[in-house]
Amino acid sequence: MKILLFVNTKQNLKKVNNLGGIEILNYDLFNYLKKKNDVVFSNNLSQEILNTNWDIVISSNDSRIFNQIKTKRKILWFHNKLQIEKALRKKQLLSILFNKIEAVFVSDYLEEKTSIFYNFFKREVIPNSLPSIFENADFSKRKKINQNLFVWSVQRKLGLDDLIDVWKKKIYPLNLNCELHIFGINYKNKHLDKYKIYNHGKIPRNILLNFYRKSVGMICLGYDETFCLNAIEAMKMGLPVISLGKTALKDKIIPKKNGFLINSINEIDRPIIDLINLNKTKKNKLVKSCNRYASNFNSKIIFKKWDKLIYSS
Repeated sequence: MKILLFVNTKQNLKKVNNLGGIEILNYDLFNYLKKKNDVVFSNNLSQEILNTNWDIVISSNDSRIFNQIKTKRKILWFHNKLQIEKALRKKQLLSILFNKIEAVFVSDYLEEKTSIFYNFFKREVIPNSLPSIFENADFSKRKKINQNLFVWSVQRKLGLDDLIDVWKKKIYPLNLNCELHIFGINYKNKHLDKYKIYNHGKIPRNILLNFYRKSVGMICLGYDETFCLNAIEAMKMGLPVISLGKTALKDKIIPKKNGFLINSINEIDRPIIDLINLNKTKKNKLVKSCNRYASNFNSKIIFKKWDKLIYSS
């Protein structure tokens, strides 16, 4: 079976450690599917790709490709929201309406938020799988945990300003050793070090993994999450996630099992201080519970759902 996995990105798909979330998910699915099929993973519509008669084309977030390519089946892999206005602006609406598209959503939340006006031939929910680097990481090699280390690794700024404001006013005065490490975005503020807030920008996944190993918790507020792969990655390394429990995170956070829910950002000091003061026995139990929950997203489980979709016709 000839399958094309297409992702519209400027990233170098050969530099695996530096790939973003959508790209690494495509990369792992590509490595799985190529065991049984003739699969191409690309971000470029070369003439050879355009001339090939494909059995299946799986495109992430971009339906326009279906107007240019010859294929028996067209699968649109939704990682992000696509409102009607956005579809018009991105020139995707007509390609969605006039192609026989099977839609795959990464969460129930995203499926519910995607308009029924898009008359898809089929709508399926297949959760994201853990990237192989996290799935295969030796959980027993968690480094000596820094009781005061917290991580923000969401690649968006939404909510971060509020968190930093609360950190400076409430968390830092309560515990002068508490540290917040920001990954994934370049948050430019030269005066945060004195509050033990550190910006690392974008770093390779293997370095982030090792940082998770020595941290005590992750903060992901969940204002605009369609899945939140970062949260599942952190849980895999034993980190509970502190969240408002909004959007797709609403169904993923189980209080005191894999995270802590707060009603507003002004309450975030409570779970942070509780985590810092948690005794060793309770902390080990929480760490194992987080890891166990994240294992529900192991590739062996998720890829079976892809097999069912791909070989169903």
